[in-house]
Amino acid sequence: MVNSQKKYYPTAFALYFAYFILGIALSIMGQYKAEFAKAWGASTLSNGAIDVSMVVSVIAAYGLGRLLAYPFAGPISDKVGRRVSGLIGIFLYVVFFFGVISVHQLWIAYAMGIINGAANSFLDTCISPSVMEIFPKSASIANLFTKFSITVAQFLLPFVIGLVASAHLSYKIIFIGCGILMLADAFLVMFLPFPQQEKVTTGKNKITVKHHFSAAAIASILIGFTSSTTFMIWLNCNQELGASYGVKNPSLLQSFYAVGATVAVLLTARLIHLGLKETTVLVIYPSISVIMLLLCYFITSPVILYIGSFVIGYAAAGGVLQLATSTTISFFPESKGLATSLVMIASSTANYAVLSIAAYLTKMTGADAPRMIILLNVVITIIGIGLALIVKRHERVKTDAPAVNLEN
Repeated sequence: MVNSQKKYYPTAFALYFAYFILGIALSIMGQYKAEFAKAWGASTLSNGAIDVSMVVSVIAAYGLGRLLAYPFAGPISDKVGRRVSGLIGIFLYVVFFFGVISVHQLWIAYAMGIINGAANSFLDTCISPSVMEIFPKSASIANLFTKFSITVAQFLLPFVIGLVASAHLSYKIIFIGCGILMLADAFLVMFLPFPQQEKVTTGKNKITVKHHFSAAAIASILIGFTSSTTFMIWLNCNQELGASYGVKNPSLLQSFYAVGATVAVLLTARLIHLGLKETTVLVIYPSISVIMLLLCYFITSPVILYIGSFVIGYAAAGGVLQLATSTTISFFPESKGLATSLVMIASSTANYAVLSIAAYLTKMTGADAPRMIILLNVVITIIGIGLALIVKRHERVKTDAPAVNLEN
């Protein structure tokens, strides 16, 4: 069995590489807000700075693209094939990388933002199920390494940006390079073998798969919302929080966060390999996040934010969402693409809903907003712990259930 799976290892590499490029797509526009704003004809503010609000709106369109595409991406992955879903995602990313640097009108740029999110959706519903089918004995670990691919890309991106700047090259060269690399990866995904998807059949007729949405299955899906909230809110408020706490260079908090996430993926993969249950991680890691968030609320010093960034990166962004996806897939083994879509729809909803609430708190509470947002994060993360306990209880009941005697 192991030897037969080895033929799929190059496929796994190609899929993880696509996620590496996805990691760049997730954060690169935020690094060049001023450049894009100028290209799209942004106005100059009274203080002399370029108004980058239109770029922020295009970046936010990524979430809308995910929401629009997931209902289609999951069924395509399950019914048409993982390869097809993956190729759609890759080619949409090619359109995004080449398109976003070529447009000069905001509405077209906004469409590129939606395409960015849709591309992510199709890759999610291809790659997570595929790597779990390639490594069936270490499915959760295989899915964790999708997060590792993203964190490595986001760790290396600042160095690439520095090299491009020192060489006096246009920022567009990074987008062009990523587009070319995605095209090359498309050829690999097109021709490399994929493992056979699980099919439920009897004789010549396929049995219609009925999905049972138990309380535990629904809780597992909703962890996609709560787990995403924890790191999304932190990512969007740590700079302002750092400034209010007297951090001299708040951007360094992002580096601590990225290192924490990377360490988490590697260590968690090892712990799961040694026997730690995925559901246990879904309880423990959010609990760590709650404790750290409360410390950051009550201790208003720069040091606690450096520690907090690392810990939140570890406990919130180090694979909890991926493990929630793996756990949800265990409830719907014949519909891995659909299960992935459901978790990611919950994640995308968090991106819209919670950040909108955070924006409202910012408007209402002013300077106190960053700390109020921390409390919001605490409440939602505690809800996530409750959801994880429901899933954990289901697992315990299932394990303790007596075996059925088929001899009589």
